[in-house]
Amino acid sequence: MIDNQHPLGTGFTAASTAADVLDGIDLTGRNTIVTGGHGRLGREVTRALASAGASVTVASRDVERARAVVAGIRGVVVDELDLTDPASVEAFADRWMASGRPLHALVNNAAMLFTPELRLDSRGNELSFSTSHLGHFQLSQALLPALRQANGARVLTVTSGAARGGEIRWDDLAFSRGYNAGAAYGQSKRANVLFTVEFDRRYAGEGIRAFAAHPGVIIGPGPHDPSRVASYREQGLIDENGITIIDPEGGKKTVEQGAANLVFGAASPLLDGVGGVYLKDSDVAKLDDEVRPLTATSIPSDANSAMLNADDARRLWMLSEELLTR
Repeated sequence: MIDNQHPLGTGFTAASTAADVLDGIDLTGRNTIVTGGHGRLGREVTRALASAGASVTVASRDVERARAVVAGIRGVVVDELDLTDPASVEAFADRWMASGRPLHALVNNAAMLFTPELRLDSRGNELSFSTSHLGHFQLSQALLPALRQANGARVLTVTSGAARGGEIRWDDLAFSRGYNAGAAYGQSKRANVLFTVEFDRRYAGEGIRAFAAHPGVIIGPGPHDPSRVASYREQGLIDENGITIIDPEGGKKTVEQGAANLVFGAASPLLDGVGGVYLKDSDVAKLDDEVRPLTATSIPSDANSAMLNADDARRLWMLSEELLTR
């Protein structure tokens, strides 16, 4: 809720790492799922949670690749999940439920980044919306019995500062009347926050709290794809020599710094009693409704009222239910 959208004063900073956030926290006996937990950011989340004692299941469409990436991280297993395929989501949830394990934290991390051309899933949904939102929407509900069993669980969904300007195209979610990669990405990230708001409203009374987390802009140390160098330089993400610019206060982070906000949402006791909010820099983000342009030196990423709109959150929930029954 917007009433809760104000910093707690956690003491962490934009430069804090996942290790800093989990310092002194023992997650032994806690079960966690991280979708896409073998990607660059996901792997660091997986590693950090496992290092604190959690049992982590990495959910991946490419099981063999995921196993190779997380090999050697104690307490981690890999299971198959294709978020764009409802049957795959159902099968994954069924396997988890059959194991009888409670689920203490679900980290909805997997996402589709910008794609230059329109891509649809098998049901005709735009692929980034299908992956980032619809698949996680279905998964989170399918795992509700295990979340309830934990007697205090969290659903953490990775979003982006792009949610500030992202709009839900209520009458054309699949961009049939003209595709724009940035708009598609923004729509999926806005959907992540709206989902968080409504999920928390529905299930907070059962001890399941939801958070949306912005990790910052993370492009990695390089070497970078030559086709992206010009764009990265224009955005102020690399210098004239192609070296990644790290400026945590400016939103440009290392993987370890980006993962901090995710593990904060998934496991920090500082968030006990809180939910339905958007996180930034390992704290609840401040509310900022000023229109702020994205530039090479400024990456607006605080919360705004539009991304937390309760009416839009309920509307999206009902629309998502309809899309999953088609």
